[in-house]
Amino acid sequence: MIQDIAPRHLDNQYRNITPDAKDTIFFFEGNTVLASQNGDSITYPEYGDFIEKVKKASGTDVNETYDFIYLFCLTDKKIGEEPSQSDNEKKFFLALPKRKVQKGAFLGEMADSGIHAEYENIIEGYDFTGVNVFRNAKPKELAFAAITAYHLYGWYRDNRYCGRCGRLMFHGENERMMHCMDCKNTVYPKICPAVIVAVTDGDRILLTKYAGRTYRNYALIAGFTEIGETVEETVMREVYEEVGVHVKNLRYYKSQPWALSGSLLYGYFCELDGDDSIHLQEDELSVGKWFHADELDIEEDDVSLTREMICKFVNEHKTK
Repeated sequence: MIQDIAPRHLDNQYRNITPDAKDTIFFFEGNTVLASQNGDSITYPEYGDFIEKVKKASGTDVNETYDFIYLFCLTDKKIGEEPSQSDNEKKFFLALPKRKVQKGAFLGEMADSGIHAEYENIIEGYDFTGVNVFRNAKPKELAFAAITAYHLYGWYRDNRYCGRCGRLMFHGENERMMHCMDCKNTVYPKICPAVIVAVTDGDRILLTKYAGRTYRNYALIAGFTEIGETVEETVMREVYEEVGVHVKNLRYYKSQPWALSGSLLYGYFCELDGDDSIHLQEDELSVGKWFHADELDIEEDDVSLTREMICKFVNEHKTK
């Protein structure tokens, strides 16, 4: 999956530091990222290049017009190990305009992977590209870094002002949080629990297609956990809401951080319980269909929990 980047590790502990010339800068507008593409290979500006080209294009002092927020680093250091010179760290920062309210909904799942000329190209050699490009971008560790940066961008963008009193929020000095100096409101990054569900019946699996999304391939049933609900209850509710069937024998598989929807996905396999007739929730899905494992010719994409679960089922039940 996209987060499987061993032996590298994404160290997400916040540091109150400023960028160096070679550190990577992520700059987002709406559901796009400033990047340079060559086929599936994608690169992002370094801080030194970013400030030089922005100053050349606009004549402004970048540090007067942008906040640069430390995001995380890619490192060879394992969790719990002390830092060393051999960690091979690569640091990433988010560039946010200081006096601009960035508009747009956080809808990464609706994003495309095309060039968006409606956003002003602020530095030569880079374009604003739809964040769906992260699904196939190379190298994989940078794709995971970029998609995670997009998740944090949505949170920072939407919490510049206090939701309680409307005053400007300030970043915590020692941890990743925003706090209001007036009413003392404190806000931490938003992570939404959600489920990915493979409903099976012997050698059959229920596959769906989303309605109104750029992702056109077959997928599994998915949905967010509601207030007061266990993840297992989410599985049963979402399956019934989206395709009208009941399930039993729920088995947890794996989890995945999925930044395009700001979520942490919990993957479950479960079995059909009773009637297999599909009653589609058409505002969510365009297709819902049972497939025998032998009917499916599908390869792992090394990106999504959904694809890994489908491939696991097919490999275990295929007879041809």
